[in-house]
Amino acid sequence: MKVIKEFKEFAVKGNMIDMAVGIIIGTAFGRIITSLVEDVIMPPFGYLLGKFNFATLKIVLKEAEIDNSGKVIREAINLNYGNFIQVFLNFLIIAVVIFFFIKLVNMIRRKANDPENNVVPTPKDIELLSEIRNLLKEQNKNYEKTRN
Repeated sequence: MKVIKEFKEFAVKGNMIDMAVGIIIGTAFGRIITSLVEDVIMPPFGYLLGKFNFATLKIVLKEAEIDNSGKVIREAINLNYGNFIQVFLNFLIIAVVIFFFIKLVNMIRRKANDPENNVVPTPKDIELLSEIRNLLKEQNKNYEKTRN
């Protein structure tokens, strides 16, 4: 019973919901990056290498056994190192893309949090309130001086 109560508290506090949203967005972002690598970056890369596909590289450990009619009795045993190279290149490209994306987000965040970045002008009513505040402070100082 205590475990159920703790789970309800955990779920209601938003921790579980925040985590679920993060996982869902992370998964979707992963698909976007994978598509970027496989559909946008790798085709020109393969074209530059002469329409070369790393995934086709393999070492045949044992040839396939074929009967007289051409039917495969036993599949070939291959060491598909090219697929590993392809997946490794995908990982490197994804890591670089994510690195630059995070650099961009951090740069935007730093600009937004920079106190000297006065891109947005202060509204007129806020300026007036600040002036009134400053005048009241000055009057209060003068009053304290005359009182003493």
